[in-house]
Amino acid sequence: MKNLTSAAKWCGLAFLLCSCSTLRFYSQAAGGQWEMLRKARPVAEVMADPSSRPLLKEKLTTVGHILDYAGQGLHLPAEGQYRRYANLGRKHAVWVVFAAPEFSIEPMTWCYPLLGRLAYRGFFEENLAEAEAARLRSKGYDVHVSGVAAYSTLGFFRDPLLNTFIGRDDADLAELVFHELTHQRLYLRGDTDFNEAFATAVGQEGARRWLRSERRWKDLARYEKELRVEREFVQLILHVREQLKEVYSRTHRSFEAERLQKERVLARLKERALALDRRHGGSLSIERWFKKPVNNARLATVSSYYEMLPGFEAILKGCGGDIDAFFAEIDAMRGLDHDERRRRIMKAVPTGL
Repeated sequence: MKNLTSAAKWCGLAFLLCSCSTLRFYSQAAGGQWEMLRKARPVAEVMADPSSRPLLKEKLTTVGHILDYAGQGLHLPAEGQYRRYANLGRKHAVWVVFAAPEFSIEPMTWCYPLLGRLAYRGFFEENLAEAEAARLRSKGYDVHVSGVAAYSTLGFFRDPLLNTFIGRDDADLAELVFHELTHQRLYLRGDTDFNEAFATAVGQEGARRWLRSERRWKDLARYEKELRVEREFVQLILHVREQLKEVYSRTHRSFEAERLQKERVLARLKERALALDRRHGGSLSIERWFKKPVNNARLATVSSYYEMLPGFEAILKGCGGDIDAFFAEIDAMRGLDHDERRRRIMKAVPTGL
């Protein structure tokens, strides 16, 4: 009976992850999730294994502290999560495809059972992601493919720690764990921007609080600086999206003219980003970021995580930093429609910020 229950749950998640389209997508989603569960070993077993590297053991110990804080300090559903470790033998857990029309900042969405329409399509094999990207490019879409280190099964399974992210520095590791656990705490059907920005807000604030609880003041100062620099870069991205929105709203005599204006806006983005990177001593690694094409699809990925972030942070501040009051206020927005929810969150940001 236990095996039958696990199999049913596995098939249910495959349905949850795959869209309403092809059997091939269904199969790779189910197979990829099953591989992850099959390879996962209890953390205690990995710690006792003499072949486990000392750095891995150190990171697993650190995650234990992070999970304790997640449950006690942030009241996230950490019980049973990340208590197993899986080495997938690859750099990324999944590869995600993003797409947008050539002359629109609005991302393409895909339909998923239970989750609604989301602005991405995930694959457990890079070649399948690239094939989907090629198909979309042939139809004229801007496309971006990104390797992703982690994702949440939203509580359908007990998610394992993965080799794809366990090596991050402690602050980033804490942020990632808190981010993914937040998806289990609250996840709204079909609202990618809300879900990702909310999880980012909790992840970053949680990392700050965890570092303070550990009295790691130097690490906290470094993390805060990294966030400030990152925000400057994000603001450039968001500003450029608004510029492109204006370009696309104009009436043009030809696609060539519109395409030329788009290229000019993106070229200015690179110039300004490189200047920003120089001011901060190259800490952004901008040259590396621009090695992949910058287009509407890629800019939309940044927007999903960060455009609504200041609103969530303002609401948390308005709750006096009380995490339970914050969760209650955000949870109360479940019943609002997408546009009203977004308007309320964006309105929370003080004028001038």
